[in-house]
Amino acid sequence: VYDGADAIMLSAESAAGAWPVESVAMMDAIGVSVEADPEHGDRMHFTVMKPDPTTADALAEAAKTIAATVSAVAIICFTTSGSTARRIARERPSVPLLVLTPSQETARRLGLLWGTHAVHTRDVESFEDMVAKSKRMALRHGMAKAGDRVIVLAGVPFRTPGSTNVLHVVRIVGDELKGHHSQV
Repeated sequence: VYDGADAIMLSAESAAGAWPVESVAMMDAIGVSVEADPEHGDRMHFTVMKPDPTTADALAEAAKTIAATVSAVAIICFTTSGSTARRIARERPSVPLLVLTPSQETARRLGLLWGTHAVHTRDVESFEDMVAKSKRMALRHGMAKAGDRVIVLAGVPFRTPGSTNVLHVVRIVGDELKGHHSQV
């Protein structure tokens, strides 16, 4: 955990052993304890890689910095392939990453990615749709409340893998779920 692992997993032997629930509880306690250690963040700097000279990498790095500067509570990214989510997770932001993808396969693959909560959902059609869906999903998944800010990354034109070129700071009003009870 101190080395920046994306996940903590049991071996097949431990998972099938006499105390699998207790083993998972202990792993959780260790992970929570390490992440609460004030020195943990300082130790993570050794894993930081210089971003590639691409727009997507620059925006991933900027999302981390802007989230800290404006006290955002989450970073939300729209991705088809998962590449944008991996770039953001690599930066190890101090806030959770909500990944929205129209691909069930991508959502499953990103399930173990550091600091992420991946959700399979319908794709967005416009900038306005992107902002509205970001707000709804942040509220629905418990990552934000009224008055909070979130950072949103996406690519325009929408539905074009590899097009990450938008970073937007969004304030949650709190009434975004009205009229959208079960829609994803």
